[in-house]
Amino acid sequence: MPTPPTPTAFLASLPADRRDAMTTLHKAIRKAAPKLTPVKLWSAMGTQPVIGYGQFHYKSKSGREGDWFLIGLTARKDYYSLHICCGDKDGYFVEKNAAKLGKVKTGRSCITFKKLDDLNLDVAMTLVKRAEKLGGLNAML
Repeated sequence: MPTPPTPTAFLASLPADRRDAMTTLHKAIRKAAPKLTPVKLWSAMGTQPVIGYGQFHYKSKSGREGDWFLIGLTARKDYYSLHICCGDKDGYFVEKNAAKLGKVKTGRSCITFKKLDDLNLDVAMTLVKRAEKLGGLNAML
């Protein structure tokens, strides 16, 4: 299946049950972080496109560098992923707030969940707002 050309086309291509949850998340992110534009699709994370909100340039201690999305959203076959690629001197936002995010699995910057009801959307959108304000992982590197 070719990658849809736009986030809107990507959302429209999803099965109805996945589309409803993703549209709700998409709207919540747009409301929480309206300055994170343009919205675009990234395909570097596997077979399913990731809607990326905002972008930043990173350079790691090893010297690797590139561009990445600040907030990412995708629907996998059995779960959803919300990436909040931001932190401060105290650590990654997702990792630091994992216990408050609901019935989810977390990594440093990734939240995965099976149903939208499993995610504490208010807490997640507070982190999205903070990420928009701070502007990416470069604050930590």
